[in-house]
Amino acid sequence: MDHKAPKFKESPSQTAGPYVHIGCTPNFSGIGKVWAEDLGARMKTGPVQGTEIEIRGIVYDGTGTPLRDAMVEIWQADAAGLFPSPGETRGDADPNFTGWGRAASHMDTGEFYFDTVKPGRVPFHDGRLQAPHISVWIVARGINVGLQTRIYFDDEEDANAEDPVLSALEHKVRLPTLIAKSQGKNSYRFNIRLQGEGETIFFDV
Repeated sequence: MDHKAPKFKESPSQTAGPYVHIGCTPNFSGIGKVWAEDLGARMKTGPVQGTEIEIRGIVYDGTGTPLRDAMVEIWQADAAGLFPSPGETRGDADPNFTGWGRAASHMDTGEFYFDTVKPGRVPFHDGRLQAPHISVWIVARGINVGLQTRIYFDDEEDANAEDPVLSALEHKVRLPTLIAKSQGKNSYRFNIRLQGEGETIFFDV
């Protein structure tokens, strides 16, 4: 019997929508008694090694409007350049530092905030040392697939100059979009622009 298989259309992509905050940051969303605090809200569980820093920023859309429903996650090494991961074989990471954080943008200002530590340098796959940096993942309305970028620091000029990732980027004029600006003692600002002038560099990883 001749039977033709049905042709199915591709399922449409969906943006993060409001449910990403309800599921990932219920306390922030006003839903209590799920757990004591939202996962990723606290990166330091005790006295930590190295320099404690704060990072603040805003995610802007293509019109320059702050996204007040964005969610940002970061993943980084500790002050010694070690990751709190079972796969870390170079030494023991700081036991009081999780290395991972999650923050929802403020519903009025659109600002996100992380209380973390200045990361140490970690080796690239070929052994060259990378500059201190933080990996970033962003989701929000209008974003079908989470965006990946990095935070480097403006007071690490020598390390940034020899970083293998920064050195490999073709359009050097866009490098400032990856650099967090010092705002005083141990405080940095890193704004993310999704489109348009000053668009942040995103990585396909």
